[in-house]
Parts: sequence; structure tokens; C-alpha cells
Amino acid sequence: MAKRLQARRLDGIDHNPWVEFVQLASEEADVVNLGQGFPDFSPPEFAVEAFQHAVSGDFMLNQYTKAFGYPPLTKILASFFGKLLGQEIDPLKNVLVTVGAYGALFTAFQALVDEGDEVIIIEPFFDCYEPMTLMAGGRPVFVSLKPSPTQKGEPDSSSNWQLDPTELASKFTSRTKAFILNTPNNPLGKVFSKEELELVASLCQQHDVVCISDEVYQWMVFDGFQHISIASLPGMWERTLTIGSAGKTFSVTGWKVGWVLGPDSLMKHLRTVHQNSVYHCATQGQAAVAQSFEREQLHFGRPSSYFVQLPQYIQRCRDHMIQSLQSMGFRPVTPQGSYFLITDISDFKNKMPDLPGAADEPYDRRFVKWMIKNKGLVAIPMSIFFSLPHQKFFDHYIRFCFVKDESTLRAMDQKLQKWKAELTP
Repeated sequence: MAKRLQARRLDGIDHNPWVEFVQLASEEADVVNLGQGFPDFSPPEFAVEAFQHAVSGDFMLNQYTKAFGYPPLTKILASFFGKLLGQEIDPLKNVLVTVGAYGALFTAFQALVDEGDEVIIIEPFFDCYEPMTLMAGGRPVFVSLKPSPTQKGEPDSSSNWQLDPTELASKFTSRTKAFILNTPNNPLGKVFSKEELELVASLCQQHDVVCISDEVYQWMVFDGFQHISIASLPGMWERTLTIGSAGKTFSVTGWKVGWVLGPDSLMKHLRTVHQNSVYHCATQGQAAVAQSFEREQLHFGRPSSYFVQLPQYIQRCRDHMIQSLQSMGFRPVTPQGSYFLITDISDFKNKMPDLPGAADEPYDRRFVKWMIKNKGLVAIPMSIFFSLPHQKFFDHYIRFCFVKDESTLRAMDQKLQKWKAELTP
């Protein structure tokens, strides 16, 4: 066709690094995939049984349910999170069920971000925030977490990565519409402290800005750190959208059930987008998530709670991976939460700076491609989580997912040991 086909809102966002690196991994016969963020172990038995019951039980679960959420699910989400946020949450007005947290984010951007609006995004950021801002007509404004210096030989921690308060305040203008918060952060694993959240809250209130808070990893917090929802802080419920994910909560990423919680003054606009796009999410998946939350509400805070058991297990996975990577010469940054850790590859960059690739291609991308092809290990380059002008400052890190079965971690160990043996004279 002679006419321009693609809408202008797609300009500049057609390339997706995930597609590229997943394809690279699939082309190699014997690789250990530590790149993508999904568990490769079974979900909890109660969740699997809930899904089986939803499929084989009430035949009406094969049909449409309420457009904005299966009533038992919106009811239990309102009850469960109402206690955590200190709010009386109305299942009809304050809860929207979406096609995963990804769908929740897209709905929020489309509902609230207008042409020319500025959206503040903390770097490193989950990579969909920037294209979703651009598709809505907004302008991304970036502010970077920066690592504090550590003593030589001292292990780094995601808690050492901080926002500069003065720089952060300078990003807010009369055009700022939304602030995107991700805690625990992907890819860094940083859990924002109460003091950091209070600073963000103060600036959002001062400049009349909406906070879109992506909290999909809220149950995956380690070492005694505590997840705090910014919506629970004084004055923030009225201007915050809190986004969650059943995929991350119950280790069922393929179910694609997410949700948004917030005041009706914001939620009514998300409902407008939802009813004119996907309209409705799969009923059976929602029913299974509802039953899983009902079970968790009975066990919440006890040793039998999955929200207690899961972080204990994956903290052991994290510690295993950190020790293994250190033995190979990597310098991991210990995460406080999430599925992920990043590791410093500066030593490799110094020893083999001229890896194959385009001249302007960030080093971490060339390193990951080399590592997939030559060492059989899949990671994700850190630079994809930064805006283009800042990528060169962070191209000496890569990201690994440690939420994996023990057999996968053992396979990683074998790859690393073989690599180390190849380096031994």
C-alpha cells in the first residue's frame, strides 16, 4: 500500500530487546535461561487445584463475568489489600481486574496520560514504561538511581542505589502528570525505604501528580526488609494507582491476571479504557486467583502462608546464585527483593573489551550475546533498562533471574565451573 500504515504513536518503539534475546537463546541447543523473569518450578498445589476446580466445576465459569472483575475476586482483593493499605476499599469502585499487571499499566497510561504530559520514570526501569508513555502521547522524564561507592572487596547492595533528592525535585514541573514507582524494583531489586517513599509522596502532593505504583514483587522481599505501599502513606491513597500481579504473587505468570487498586476519581477513567479495549478478562483464571487469595487470607502471617514460604525459598536461590557468580569473578549487587539481581561485569569488560558487535552497541549487549553463544548462559543486558542517553553509563551490568528450580541452578553451576576451568592454565 502507498499509504502510511502504522500509526505515528508506534514510531521509535517497534524494536523490543526481549524478542531479540529470547530468539538468541532459542537458537542455541544447550543453554540455561536465567534471563526471563518466570519461575520454572510448580506453583503451589492450592493454586493449581483452584484452577482445576475453576475449569471442571461450575460450567458458567466458561462464560463472561462482570467486565471489571469476577465479583469473588474483586471482593477478596478489596478485603485483603484494604487491611494492608488502611482503606475501606469498594470492590466495585476501587478495584479493576486486568490482563496481567502489564495490562494494568497500559490501561493506566492510556487513561491518564495526555498529549504533552510529562511522566517521571526512575532508572533503571521496567522497559515497558517508556513506550507506554510515548504511545499515550506523553514525554518520559528520567531520573536515575545511582550506586554509592563501596569499599574495595565489599559486596554491593541494591540499597546503596539512591535517588538524589535535589535532582528528583528538579524533574517535577507544571507539566508533570504522573510519577512511576516500582518497588521492589525490576531489574535492581531495590526496596524503597519509608523515607524515600515519603520524599516521593511529598513531591507528588506538592505538584498535584498521580503516582502509578507497580508493586508486583511485593511479597518477594528478603533479609528483613519491608515492602511499603506508597498508597498507605498519608494523603497518597487519593492520588495513587497500586498495581499487582497474580502471576508474581502465586508463581503463575501464564495466567495473566492483574489488578489495579485506587480511588474512584482515577479508577473511573481506567474503567473507560478497559470497557473499550479488552472489556473482560478470562473468568476461570480470575476464579482460581480468588480462591487462592481466600486461602492466603486464612494463613496470612503464619509459617503456612505462601507469602512467607515463597520469599524464604527464593532468598536461598538468590544466595546460591550470588555465591556461584562470585566464584566466576562476577560482582553481584545483592537485591533486597524481586526476582532479579544485577552483576557488575567491569572485570570482563577490561579483559575482553572488543567483543563482536556493532561499534555503537553497548558492551553489556555484546557480552550477553557472547555469553549465550559461547558459555550457554542467558542473561539480560542492564542497558535496556535505561534511557538512551544514560545507557553508556550502565553498560557494565547484566541481569539474572534467580527464581528458578534447584535443578536449573545446578545446571548454571556446571556452566560456570566449565567456564572457570577453561580459564585455568
